[in-house]
Order: sequence, then structure tokens, then C-alpha cells
Amino acid sequence: MPQIPSDKYSVSVTLVSLQEGQRNVLNVSGEVISRGSQLYIRYEEPGRGPQGEDAQIRTMIKIADNELKLIRHGGVESEQTFKSGLRLPGFYRSPYTQFNLSTETRKLDIRRDGRSLEVVWDYDLYVYEELSGQFAISLHIQEEPKS
Repeated sequence: MPQIPSDKYSVSVTLVSLQEGQRNVLNVSGEVISRGSQLYIRYEEPGRGPQGEDAQIRTMIKIADNELKLIRHGGVESEQTFKSGLRLPGFYRSPYTQFNLSTETRKLDIRRDGRSLEVVWDYDLYVYEELSGQFAISLHIQEEPKS
């Protein structure tokens, strides 16, 4: 079986989330690992631990075959999968609660230009089969210049 070449580089990550008119923006540094047509984007985002203390949340986004998977570890553990036109299962866990969730993706648009990437997706979030919110997300990845 042939080896798929791997490429790793530093990036700036901008994630914009819109929910019910509220806009949240996250700007962090991260890294991309590219394996064939699959991309793995890793970064840390600030969060809160079980007692309200500051805690880092390690996030990995896997993009492959018009599907996006978002995995978080740290103060909370969660997994969500997005594929246009599908409702897919996921979960959320913290020290105090855990529940199954699902995402019904209305739109997923992935545009890659060399080492730059833009992903835009809209989805409905369901918790215990009840609609919990509607989200519009945009993710922009730009390679950081080498020092």
C-alpha cells in the first residue's frame, strides 16, 4: 500500500459563529496536517473547567470528502459531524453532564486554495431530539509566514 505524503505547517485560524443574532469570533494559532485529500486542523481555544477555572480546550477539525468533523478535548469533550443534507450523531461530555446531540447540516461549502482554506456551514443543533439552536459558522485558515 503506497504511503500518502504528509505535510505539516503553522496557520492562523479565524472561526466566526452566528447564533440567534449573536456573533462570536475566535482568532488563534494552530497547525494543519495534510494527508492526501484529508486535512487535520489543530488548535487550542480558551475555555472554562468544571469549577469555572480557565482551561484550554484542544480542538481538531478533520475535513475529508465534503465532510467536516469537529472534536474537542479538555474541560469538555464533544464531537460533531457535518455533511450537507444529513443529520449526524454526536455527543457532549463535561464532569457534570453528558448528552447525545445531532447536527442537521443545511449547507457545507469547503474552498481550498493551496494552503489557505475557507469553510462555511449552517446547521441545526438537536439535543435529545429537540431543536436547540441554529448556527452559521465560517472558518478561515491562512498559513503563517515562516520566521
